[in-house]
Order: sequence, then C-alpha cells, then structure tokens
Amino acid sequence: MEQTIKSDKNIEEANILYTVAMRGLVAFPKMVMHFDVSRSKSMAAVERSLKEGGKLFLVTQHEAYIENPKASDLYKVGVVAEIKQVLKLPDNIMKVLVEGVYKANLVRLIDDGEVLKAEVKRTPTYSRAKVDEVEAEALMRSVKDVFERYASFFPRMPKELLTSIMTQDSPIKLFETVTFNCNLNYRDKQTLLEETNVINKLSVLFACLTSEVEILELENLINEQTKNSIDKGQREFYLREQLRVIQEQLGEDEGEEAFGYINDIMELKLDEKSKEKLLKEADKLTKLPPSSQEAFVIKNYLDTVLDLPWGKYTKAKLSMEKAETVLEKDHYGLKKVKERILEFLAVYMLNPEIKGQIICLAGPPGIGKTSIAKSIAKAMGRKYARVSLGGVRDEADIRGHRKTYVGAMPGRIITAISQAGSANPLILFDEIDKLCSDIKGDPSSAMLEVLDAEQNNAFRDHFIEVPFDLSKAVFITTANNVGAIPAPLLDRMEVIELPSYTAEEKFHIAKEHLIPKQLKEHGLKASQLKISDDAIDELIQYYTKEAGVRSLERSIASLCRKTARRIAADEVKRVTIKAKDINGYLGIRKYLGDLSSKEDQVGVVNGLAWTSVGGVLMPIEVITMKGTGKIELTGSLGEVMKESSKIAVSYVRSIAEKYGIDPDFYKNIDLHIHAPEGAVPKDGPSAGVTMTTALVSALSGLKVRSDVAMTGEVTLHGKVLPIGGLREKTMAAYKSGIKTVIIPAANKPDLEEVDEVVKNAITFVYAEELTDVLDTALIK
Repeated sequence: MEQTIKSDKNIEEANILYTVAMRGLVAFPKMVMHFDVSRSKSMAAVERSLKEGGKLFLVTQHEAYIENPKASDLYKVGVVAEIKQVLKLPDNIMKVLVEGVYKANLVRLIDDGEVLKAEVKRTPTYSRAKVDEVEAEALMRSVKDVFERYASFFPRMPKELLTSIMTQDSPIKLFETVTFNCNLNYRDKQTLLEETNVINKLSVLFACLTSEVEILELENLINEQTKNSIDKGQREFYLREQLRVIQEQLGEDEGEEAFGYINDIMELKLDEKSKEKLLKEADKLTKLPPSSQEAFVIKNYLDTVLDLPWGKYTKAKLSMEKAETVLEKDHYGLKKVKERILEFLAVYMLNPEIKGQIICLAGPPGIGKTSIAKSIAKAMGRKYARVSLGGVRDEADIRGHRKTYVGAMPGRIITAISQAGSANPLILFDEIDKLCSDIKGDPSSAMLEVLDAEQNNAFRDHFIEVPFDLSKAVFITTANNVGAIPAPLLDRMEVIELPSYTAEEKFHIAKEHLIPKQLKEHGLKASQLKISDDAIDELIQYYTKEAGVRSLERSIASLCRKTARRIAADEVKRVTIKAKDINGYLGIRKYLGDLSSKEDQVGVVNGLAWTSVGGVLMPIEVITMKGTGKIELTGSLGEVMKESSKIAVSYVRSIAEKYGIDPDFYKNIDLHIHAPEGAVPKDGPSAGVTMTTALVSALSGLKVRSDVAMTGEVTLHGKVLPIGGLREKTMAAYKSGIKTVIIPAANKPDLEEVDEVVKNAITFVYAEELTDVLDTALIK
C-alpha cells in the first residue's frame, strides 16, 4: 500500500511530535531521505503522524543495537521532518520517504508503551556569526579537492553532481550538497548536524572526508593485492590443468603423480619461498621418465617433506595434579628430582610460549632417566620422540645428507619429528655425553642450532632444504657423565642430577613396579608367582651391583621365565620363591659384598670414588719393603692419581717424626701402592687423602679403622680440598656398611643433596687439615 502526503503549510507546528529513533542514520534539514521501519513503536509513530499532519521528529540512537531506546540512548539534537511517501512492504516492513524541515533539540521523551513522542524545541541550523571569507574560501577548496578524490572511488556517481559541487560558491550549499551525498559514519554526521558555525562545519566535514578517502584508498590497495594473488593462483591452476589434459591425450599418465604432489604442496602451511622450491621439484617430475634415477630421488624427497607435520600441533593438556600423579605412579623416590620437574612443568603451564628451557637428566645408567622423559611427555600431553646420540660422530646424522648423494636421508631430528607426527613433540636426546667428533664433522656443533631458542625456529636439514620450526618442541637430554658434554652445549642446558637408588628404594621399586611388570610380560598372575621380601633383598645384595635397577629387572625376568616354564609343563600351579631358593634359579652369588676390609689393618684404607655408573668403594693398599726408595704404582692408575702419590710421599716426609716414621724412609724403603680391581681404569684427585693415610699407616705400623671411608684432595701443606660426586660416594659407603665417612669441610653444604637414609646411617667427619683425617682413621 502506498500513500502520498502533500505538504500542508497550514498545519501549526506542535511542541510534541511523534518520534522515530533512527539506527545508523542522521537526517538534515532540506535533506530528502528514505529509510525502513520495522519496530512497532516506530511504525505506530509514522501511521499516527500521517493522520495528524505528517510531521515526525527523527533523532539518532547512540548505539544501533538497542531495541527499546530511552532518552539517555538518544542524541539531544534531531530533525523535524515531513513525511512525503510511505510504502508498506512484506514481512511487516514500512519504507518511508521524508524531507528534513528544521533542526530541533530533544527536551523530553514520552513513551506510552505503544508509540514514542518527544517534546522538542526548534533551534537554528546555522549561527548568524560573521564568516571570514578568506578562511571560508580556503576550506571550500579543500573540501572540493577531497570530494573529488572521494568521487573517484564511485564511478557511477552522476557527473552533474560533481560539476555542481566543484562550481559551488556558497559555503552553506557546498556543505549541504557534499554532506547529503557522502556515506559518512553516523557519529560524524551527528557532529556535523549539531555544529552551527558554517566554518566549523566545513572544517569537520573536511576531516571526515579525508579520513574516509584514506580508508577507501587502503581498502582498494588490499583488494588489488588480493586480486593479483588470486589471479596468479588461478593462472597457475589453469596452466597445470592444460598440461594435465595434454599429457592425458598423449597417453602420458605419469603426470598424474606429479600433479598429486603439486596439490599436496599447495595445501601445506608453508611460506611462499619454500612452496616455490617444492613446486619446482614437482615440476621436474612432469619432464622426467618415471623409471629414471633422478625421478626416484625427487619422489623420495617430496614424500619425506610431505610426511612432515607442517603446522600440526598437539594441544597441551597440562595440569599440575595430573603431572604429579603421573610422576608418582611411574617412579618411586626421587623426591627432589620430581619437585624440579614439576617446577619445569609449572612454568610451561603458565607460559606455554616460553623458549630455551632445556633440562639435562644426569645420572648413572638404569635409574630411569629415559622413563622420566616419557612421563614428562605424558604429563604435558605431547607426542614423544627419542633420538639416540650414543656414538654419533657424523654431523650428517644430525643435519641430514644432501639429497644428491646416493642413499641420502634426513637427519635424526627431522626423522624424529616425522615419527612423532607433531611439530611440538617432546624430543629426548639420549646420551648426549656420548657424542663424538672426527674428520666427518662435529655433531655437537650441529646440536647447538637445535637447542638454541634463537636459531631453531628455522632449522634447516640438509636433506629437506626447507626451514622447519623447532621452537615449539620441548627438548630433554640425558647423560651419564656431565663432564663429557661439550661446554657450549652444556651452557644451554640446566642439569638435574639423578642419584643412585638405595637398597630400600630398589626394594620398593622391585616390589611395586618391576615384579608386576615382569609378571604381566611373562603371562603370569600374581597368584602363580610370589617373590618373598627376603628373596628381593638377596637379589639386590648378591646378584646385582649397580646404581639403577636394570640388572635387578633382568634377574626378576629370569625368575619369571623359569617359573613360566615349570607352570607350562604342568610341574606346578604356583611358585613361591624365598631367599634360599635364589641359588637354585640364578646360580651362586655373583657378588660377595663390598671390597672393604672387615678388620682393622695396617696400610689398607677405604677410599671413595665416583664413576659414570655411580659411586664405588675403592680401597688403597700400601706395603713397605727394604730397598732404595722406589715407588711402585699398580691398579690402572691415571696421571692425576700418580701425582697424588708423589704429593702423599712428600707430605709424609714432612710429618715423619710426629708419627714415629723413619725420616730417611724415602732412601731405604720401597713402597708399593695398589688399587684393587686392576682392570678398571682409575683417575682423579679425590684419592689424595686415602693414599696419604695408607702411607702413614704402612710406614708407622698404625692400623686403620675398617669402618671408616674417606675422600678428598690433599695439598703439599696438608690442606684437604673439596671434591665432586659426594652424593654418589656417600651412597657407596652406605651400601658397603661404612659407619664413618671423612669428607672435606668445604663439602659440608653438599650434604643437603645426600639422602636422609644415608645421613641417618653414617657419621660424617669434616676435615680441613690432613691431621683431622689421620686422627679419625688411625688407631693409636
């Protein structure tokens, strides 16, 4: 239904008018505009206004989304307009054509629930202030210039309109013509409506138009760039399709495979430069015979690259409660190690983007370094990949081989990433201290790039020749001997020392983890095989000698195998193994206990040493013989230990009289110094106090306490210097039943790292001078 209203100049202007709240639109006096009405109150206002003279008050909302505006939601200045035409459309929509009459202030809003009314007060559109003609002319020129730029973005804009604006010499008419025909933001238009000074109006209009033109120019630039990019892609696709059709017509089906590679490459999340390189390789396939060697090399190369998880990341599901549960379930003891790992995980939980956190799990073999790394991966919800570095001596093992070489393949890093199927796995570099270097290169140097957070975001393997981002991966390393790790590599890692297990810890690990695991692997039920507590103790004490639990697990596996055979042969239905039965299953005891002497002797002293497999008790024996002062050293002693023996002799000469030793012993007595287990190489300065004590005992005839062990470096003046590996050495003393351990006084703070069970069982003596050692160890 269409209704046309003629202007009735005899209708008196009322102070209260029906009101329509405009959303995103602003009316101006003299402006003809149309808008759609769908809200019930607005439609009622239009219909009632038609019946009562056709005048409406149009006022704009602050926010367009408000459905039922209040007075506070409306601007204070609007326009009284006259309805020219109303057209009712389907879906209960009304199209209204109006012409602005005059500007008015909103005094009061009246809402009766059905329709909006407003008490309004007429206000002048323009102030009567005198206009500076020069300033007005300057602003008019600026507005015309910027409008001309604005019009260039709208080719369909009538030329007559542009001509009218460019020839306009009235500031007011120029303002109105430009404002009515520009698509400006409604907030900017409201500002223009409220302003009364024509100079200010032109100034604001110029600023708004300039901003709009800049936005249009930027939008146009973006559209052009996008179009060019799309056009280039469409052109490539069209040419490739043409080539495919031609090859089909010629019967060359080999091109299908090449196009399969091309499609896969286009879907990869790679930068343009990398994609271009891969596409070149794929293009070569279309020109090569499928049976050629080069085609085989290219296919192998592309298959390897496409198998990599480009842009595929595993979502982290890290919670401290889960992490703690996983660590406690998978590993017994290691309290301090677990605390440090939980701190490591907490940082990742709070800041998943952190880089450069690389931990090195250091300790003897078999104590669970690799399994701890698996537990960390499980706790973090990441894929796990292991890279073994033991014996790696070729840099190509890390970086890969150039693909042109026969049998070329990617390096171990990229291979691990491919196997993990994720670009952010946890990668374990196992036995990083076993890296070697020779004429083929230095793999430790290649590892620097992998572990350096500033470089590994674009790791370039020689085989794939495309940078791969390793910065999201988590790296953990393991080592038996931290001292063997190259210094630059070690500088990038934080070392977490894992101690040897005590006998008590081994007992609990065997009972709670190893036995259930081996029963399951051998198809046995807990009711079919029971290993008593005393049998576990027997295995630990006399059938294994290690820092970890690997040999213990093998011994338990052997018991399970022998039991499984008996049950499978229907000899028995269930077996209980006690300590006295172990001999029948595993043979005679392999270890007869420690090497420490059980009785006080002359010239025999219990020393403590640290090796890559943990701490060991290392007795030093000295005997004297008539001779000419020769010193015999046996037991595979290294250069440092040989020097320690010379220092010991010199020191003993300086204190000979105090201990009743012949001052000329170095002339008429031969000395033989021996360290048992001669097949095992030994070196280091920490045997200094042990050698000196053994010499004093042998030369003076004083016995040495058999329940005392010692460690420490000695100087010519008898000072006792600090040593390393205290935790492992004290563990060895504890396992050997030693009651008193003499350590350098400077190592006292290191006792914080020693297990409580060890500290409770051993009395520690802190020595600053060698006399402190002799006073404790010698029986006078």
